[in-house]
Amino acid sequence: MNWLDQVKWDASGLVPVIAQEQGSNDVLMFAWMNREALGKTAELGRAVYFSRSRNKLWFKGEESGHVQTVHEIRLDCDNDVVLLKVTQLGHEPGIACHTGRHSCFFSKLEDGQWSAVEPVLKDPESIYK
Repeated sequence: MNWLDQVKWDASGLVPVIAQEQGSNDVLMFAWMNREALGKTAELGRAVYFSRSRNKLWFKGEESGHVQTVHEIRLDCDNDVVLLKVTQLGHEPGIACHTGRHSCFFSKLEDGQWSAVEPVLKDPESIYK
């Protein structure tokens, strides 16, 4: 059996993916992959996602330069969530979020409201053309 056949794809042919930074174990982002994206990620050693809004493959960093080198690909116990252990490239510390932050998970619930608890490391206007 092909290893891709063991993944439980949803009705749209997608699987949720969590990108976790190797070393710090920071959760950087959440995205989706289709079969082609996961296959390319394994082949290239670089994160390739599926953009639902653009309905196409999204090579992480293709516009921003913030590429993710993939060290490990893991599958959860139900075979329906993928975890990537990555090194985030393109800026020090690495920027994974389109807002210019290290992690997409920068909002924290405090006293009944969401507060940004991570700084913007680079202005998004200077990242994207």
